[in-house]
Parts: sequence; C-alpha cells; structure tokens
Amino acid sequence: MFEDAPIYQRLVAERGDIPAQVRGEAERIRNDLQRVMRPLQDPYFTGGRSGAPIGPALPPPR
Repeated sequence: MFEDAPIYQRLVAERGDIPAQVRGEAERIRNDLQRVMRPLQDPYFTGGRSGAPIGPALPPPR
C-alpha cells in the first residue's frame, strides 16, 4: 500500500510493520472464533451437558 513512501519505510524500520501485525492477529482471532463457534452451529449441541439443545427459543404457545 505505502511501500513506495519513504516515511512509511522509515516507520516500519523504527516501529515494525504494525498493519501487518494487526492483520495477523485479526486472522488468528477469526480462526479461534470459527473453531469455538462451530459446535454452537450444530442444532444438537447441548453445551456439554445433558438437556435441550442450545438454539433459538420456541415461540410462545397460543
């Protein structure tokens, strides 16, 4: 993006490539969330306990 800008190169040399670090951390968090949320998308997931599955609430009786 700013690779041709001398000030950007100097900032990267002094402080590190912060945008690249942030992108890497965001990707790690996204992967962690996908791993954690995957079981919750299973309609029969009970959260590790016996009982009714976790999911949307039933509509109130009429």
